[in-house]
Parts: sequence; structure tokens; C-alpha cells
Amino acid sequence: MSGMVAWFARNSVAANLLMVIAFFGGIYSYFQMEREMFPSFATNGAAVSVAWEGASPQDVEEQIVTRLEEAVADINGLDRITSIAREGIGTVIVIGREGIDMDIFVDEVERRITQINNLPQAAFQPQIRRSEARNWYFGTAVHGDVDELTLKRVADQVRDDIALLPGGDLAVLNGTLDEEVSIEVSETDLRRYNITLAEVAMAIREASVNSSGGRVRSSVGEVSMTTRNQADTKDQFENIIVRQSNEQGLIRVRDIASVIDGFVDADLDARFNNRKTAFVFMPSPDVMDLPDYAKGFRDYIECANTRTEKACEDVPIQPSLPEGMKIDILWDDSVIFDARMKLITESAALGALLVCIILILFLRPIVAFWVTVGIITAFAGGIFLLPFMGVSWNILSTFAVLLVIGVIVDDAIVVGENIHKEVESGRREGLDAAIVGTQLVLKPLVFGVITPIVAFLPWLFLDGGVRNQTMQISLVVVAALTFSIIECMFILPAHLAHMKKQTFDGPGGGINRAQRRIADSLLWFAANIYKPTLELALRFRYATVTLFASIFFLSVSAVSITKNVPTSFLPEIEGGLVIINIDLPDGTPFSRTLQVRQQLADAVDVATLELSEEWPDIETDIIDGASIIAFNGGIEAYVGLIPPEERPETLRTRDISD
Repeated sequence: MSGMVAWFARNSVAANLLMVIAFFGGIYSYFQMEREMFPSFATNGAAVSVAWEGASPQDVEEQIVTRLEEAVADINGLDRITSIAREGIGTVIVIGREGIDMDIFVDEVERRITQINNLPQAAFQPQIRRSEARNWYFGTAVHGDVDELTLKRVADQVRDDIALLPGGDLAVLNGTLDEEVSIEVSETDLRRYNITLAEVAMAIREASVNSSGGRVRSSVGEVSMTTRNQADTKDQFENIIVRQSNEQGLIRVRDIASVIDGFVDADLDARFNNRKTAFVFMPSPDVMDLPDYAKGFRDYIECANTRTEKACEDVPIQPSLPEGMKIDILWDDSVIFDARMKLITESAALGALLVCIILILFLRPIVAFWVTVGIITAFAGGIFLLPFMGVSWNILSTFAVLLVIGVIVDDAIVVGENIHKEVESGRREGLDAAIVGTQLVLKPLVFGVITPIVAFLPWLFLDGGVRNQTMQISLVVVAALTFSIIECMFILPAHLAHMKKQTFDGPGGGINRAQRRIADSLLWFAANIYKPTLELALRFRYATVTLFASIFFLSVSAVSITKNVPTSFLPEIEGGLVIINIDLPDGTPFSRTLQVRQQLADAVDVATLELSEEWPDIETDIIDGASIIAFNGGIEAYVGLIPPEERPETLRTRDISD
């Protein structure tokens, strides 16, 4: 290791080439890395859902859930089964053990489920999917003074438009019922035309059909024969011919029945600020670029709402909202992400400036400059390695960057200060001082980096979904510290290899003398205050150990008793959204669900008023709209908040939700 330090110190071209690779490689990797709020990952399992309309939870459990559990109970690699029976639907979550091939496991689950032949006849086909943890990073509300059918179809179009935009591949529509055309046959008209209900059903079944008729071979090729007459709208169903005779002429569906273009018979009521609403949510796709994707959505929404040529000029999909309709943003994770990136950028710039100033005051400008450049190079080199490790820019990885800033800064300062000491002592100059100064601190430097790396490495071997989160932190720490030691051992010594002893002659002599007085004051403090205190502590070492052990014990006791210091596995991140879920007992009338929804809406209004009175200096309402979806068996609400940076530091999201 000492030989490599000397070789790079003597070959400045190699050291500079390594620095350039790290610097430009870091810039390239930064713009190539995925940017997301939280990393998406597939969990070790599959979810099986079976719908059975009108069935009670007990019937769902006995006739669906139990049979699903029996089918998958002995699958190789099974860890556990979690089942939920609700009114009208049963869900079985099959979790596999760590280390097994999940593709084979999920295929086996699907094979076992498809072989079940004793499910209730009225139940729908089982829906099987691989369990995934995806972050819903953008939410919108489509609302306006229109009827429900128009609202549903406009929201469908908005969802389809967003799905064509980058990042909107998985856009889902929520808060609406599926469309359904119902035909109500008049008994009086059936008697008048002497038509039976079976004839009507047969006519509709035969006339509304899409069917393949095979292929016809000819001398010029093959022609596909298909019948495409599937009725889809009210007018198409009304024009279906039920009977044709010379006496009665054409009898169509509209002559004997009322065709209603509406929705399936289910209980659902979705509102945004007490207005009928449909929601379009965007789960994160496999490849994420959160700021760019969110900007595309915002541009689309601005174009849809303003309908101006300027707002729509850069939008690839031109929206067409009817008059009186609008799209509002419920939440946008890119706001928090951009704030975190701004924090890191400002912290890095401020930290580099402060380090440079402190080193100029107590060492020398050349040392300060190259140490600061070394810190930036170490971070750039760490970023350069991250894409090869499968790490993205997210809240966890940026938290890890903030975590290791101190260690990286310390490494560069230790090497730079020791080389400066060798030069100023007069023992060595230039290249010899750079080599020896680095070699003298090589062992503590290496072990100082290895220690945190070893501390974070076990996080890579945790089980379950938490590993996908801790891995982001561990790999960032390993990459940043690895390149930190590379920069300190191989690059920084080459940059300080030409440093000579400081002189006080010439134009800069006065500045150098002032800087030396500041540096000497620190040396005086070390020799006259710190050193005697250290010698005293070493002389009475048992008393010193007892004193600090007592302070540690008292601190731990105070924290345990007062519970003023919260603990959590991951940092609590301020957000702009409060999600509320209310589960009601099975069988609760929907009228009661609507009452609870209204109580929740009133509570949001009261909280908005109280917060405005408590924080009068904030110009806008702290609570920025509430979206509430009431459905059979529960309520789901999304309460928007103003961005964290616009709120007082003492007003946390948790406090607002409480």
C-alpha cells in the first residue's frame, strides 16, 4: 500500500487522470441514475384475489379462502400465508422464503390456483399477481359541473393521455364505477307485441357479438372472416332488432325496453373539496425519473386547465377537457425530492466553502484548495460507482450521502494536515513530505474508513422487504468511503507534492504572517489547554472512565424515562399528504358510510380553520384540499398540505395528522 502511495505521488499524470475519471464519471452517472422518492421492489410472494358479489365474509372464508389456502399450503419454499375475507371478495397472500426462485414460486402458485374446480359458480375467475411495492408518486383529481357519466369518460381520457406520457405507463383510475348498459324490459310492451323475455335475451345475445369466422383461401392470399357487431352504447343496444314480420314490421329493443347507459350497481362516492371527482394516480414504473416525469404531468395539467397556446406548446398529448372541468394536483413527490436535492446541493456547497475557509485560516491556501477539491472528487467518484451497484437517487440514498459527509471531510483533512506538518517542520519538502506524510497516517486512515463500512455491510444481508431499503444506504456508504480512501491515498498526495515551506517575504508576506498568527493561536490552545487536560485525564484514568460512564448512564436513563428522543428505524420524512383509512364493520349501510364521510369532511374543515387561527402569518391554508372516497365497507381520504418548506419548522406533518 505504501508503495502505491509513493508511485501515484511521483506520477501526477496518473493521479490527475484518476481524478478526471472520477469527476466526469460522477457527473455522467448522476444524470444517468434513476431518480425516485422510494425504490420499488418485488416482494417474495403472490396475491390471489377472488370476487364473489353479494357474499358474506363467512361465505367467502368457507367457500373461497379456505380452498385457496388448501391449494397452496404445501408449495415448496412457502414461508407463510395471510388471508383476508371481506364482503364480496377474498384475498390470499402467499409469501415465499428468502433465496428461492420467485418466478418458479409464482408460476407454481398460479398453476395450483387454476386447478381449483370447486369454487362457487357465481364467483369470478381468480386474479393472480406478483406482490410489488410501488410508490404512488403523483395524484390528480378530475372534477367539474358535469354528470357522472361524462366525468367518468373524461377521467378515462385523462388516464389514457397520461399513460402516453413518460412515467405514466401504470396510471390507474380510481373513485369511479365501471360503466354498464342495463336494459329494463316493459312487461306491458312484451304482451302487446306477444314477445317473451327469452326472445329479447336471445336477440341481444345474437346481435351483439364479436366472433372470428376463420380464413378463406384464394388465389391472391388469405382473407380473415370476422363478425364485429358488439354493441357498446345505449344507441347501439336500442337499435338491435328483436323481431321482424310483415304484420308488425321491425321491433327493436327501444320499442319494448328502456336502455340505461349507467354504472354497475355498487356503492361508491368520491369527492374532492365536496365536489364529485374521479382520481388518476401514477404508481412508479420500473424505470423512474421523478422530476422529469412530474414536470410532464404538470405541463399536461396546466395545458388542460388554461387551454392557452403557450401552456400547450411543449405538451406532446393535447388534452381536451369540457368547459367547467378542471384537473387538480393532489400530491407531487417531486416537490419533496427537489427540496431534498436542493438541501444536499446547498449543504455540499456550504460545507466545501466552510472547509476551505477553515483550512485557509489554520493551514495554507494551497492545502485548503486541494483538500476541498479532494472532497468533491471523493463524492463524484462515489456517485460514479452507484449505478453499477443498482442504486438510484432517492430519499434513502440521499440520506446516506448526508451521513458520510463528515467521514469524507475528515479523511481529506487528516492527510492534508499531516503533509502540511511535514513541510512546516522542516524535516521534508515537496514529494518526500507528501509521501511520508500520507504513509504516517495510512493505518488510522484505512481503519477509519473500514470501520463504518463494516458497520453498514450487515444491512445488505437482512431478510424481507426491508433489505431493499437498507441496501440503498449501505451501498452509498460503501461507494463514497471507498473512493474517499482512494482520493486521499493516491490523488491528494500528488497535488501537494510540490508544496514548500511557507515564506513571509514578498507581496503576500503580510497575509501569510496574519494567517500564521491564527494558526499559532490554535497550536497555543493545543499546547497550553488541551495537552494539560489530556495529561490529567490519563493520570487519573479510572476516574475519567468512571466520569464518562456515569454521564453516559445518566443520558441513557434520561432518554428512557422522559422519552423525549423518538426512535425509528428510518428517518421520518416530512410530506405534503395525509392519508386516512377508515374500516367500517361488514354489513354497514352505505347511508351510514356517507354520514361518516361527512363527519370526516367537517373535521377537515375545522382543522383548516384552527390551523389558520394558530398560524396567522401563513397566507394560504395549511390544508390544501381533501379528497374522500366512500365505498362499501370503508372510507379512504387524501388530505393535501402545503409543501414542508412553506410551513414553520415546528409544524410537522404528524402534528397536523393528529
